[in-house]
Amino acid sequence: MSAILSKRIDKSLVVNGETLVTETAWNTELDGKHNALVSWLRSEDLAGILIRRNENVAWVTGGAVELRVLTPGETGVASILVTASGKRYYFTTENEAPRLHDEEFGALDFEPVVFPWFEDDTLPTAQKLAGGPLLASDTALPGTTPANLYPLRQSLSESEIARYRWLGSQTAAATVESLQAVEPGLTEYDLEAITAANLLKRGILPSVYLYAVDGRVYKYKHAVARGNRLKNYAMLNLCARKWGLAISITRFVHFGRLPAELEERFKSAAQVNAALLHASRLGATSAQLFRVAQDAYIAEGYPGEERFHHQGGSTGYGEREWVANPRGTQTVVNNQAFAWNPSIRGGKAEDTVILHDGRIEWLTATPTLPVLQASVDGEAYPAAGVLVK
Repeated sequence: MSAILSKRIDKSLVVNGETLVTETAWNTELDGKHNALVSWLRSEDLAGILIRRNENVAWVTGGAVELRVLTPGETGVASILVTASGKRYYFTTENEAPRLHDEEFGALDFEPVVFPWFEDDTLPTAQKLAGGPLLASDTALPGTTPANLYPLRQSLSESEIARYRWLGSQTAAATVESLQAVEPGLTEYDLEAITAANLLKRGILPSVYLYAVDGRVYKYKHAVARGNRLKNYAMLNLCARKWGLAISITRFVHFGRLPAELEERFKSAAQVNAALLHASRLGATSAQLFRVAQDAYIAEGYPGEERFHHQGGSTGYGEREWVANPRGTQTVVNNQAFAWNPSIRGGKAEDTVILHDGRIEWLTATPTLPVLQASVDGEAYPAAGVLVK
């Protein structure tokens, strides 16, 4: 295998007959990531890096590889080695190798390294292939240097954004379909099942279910389902993944007239959300964005509301890559995804957006549902209202 390959993948990304990413664009993305990773290795005097975490495998392969077998697992059934000389390998077991070649790595420029399932020689073999003992690893592995790849993956490429747009629109469609199916008498577990089915049939993996009804919506910020039966008010709060990318969205349905106080809380949450979106600009820090939320709650007549739950933050290859906090030093970059989630005692706004070349682009818009209009300095930032049946 040559040190640097100009062609990283020999196919386009086609979903349901639609080309989302051309072969040329996919190669551009993969080559850029490879070069950035090799440059980082050389700057740190490292011989190579072992990549096992699912989000990093997805990132370095442009979403072409899914190694997850255990759904909640942080790692999958293979490791990737990228060396400072530019070589690329994947390590797996004999029982996994045929499928990984046929369905995951076959179109990519990684060389396989295969061993019996009962003899894992990944580290010594990786050191030999990399030409030195100094390796980084994104998981805890004795004898390696810890690696955090978030700085390399925080700014999304155009082909990543193309995949994200599809994921956002399809997750939003699944959420609307689920919301329309909700009726009084269903349990919180029913709501989970309905939404999971609508996501899975689209090839999207649910990763967070926070489904609550009636009083639990008001009482708990992270209300995991506990089987209560719906009377009047339900929250569908979910995260979902595909190609390693994570989408967040929350929507609500109310049966009967919406209480005036709850309606006002939604309007205020939408305005806090607008303030955060307006402030999500190049160079803004996590701490500055936290203060934006803090000030927006005061302006809406809810001082201190930010203390009851985090307000969201950057997303991408994690449901939250970081959340805004009073001492946060992370900085907004171009082409970065965000999922803000301001909430006020039963009312909430949450969508996934991208700061794309200086403009906020919504990935999870649901125009068939009620929309609340919020604005900052004349700039409109719509948020979802409550579906009333």
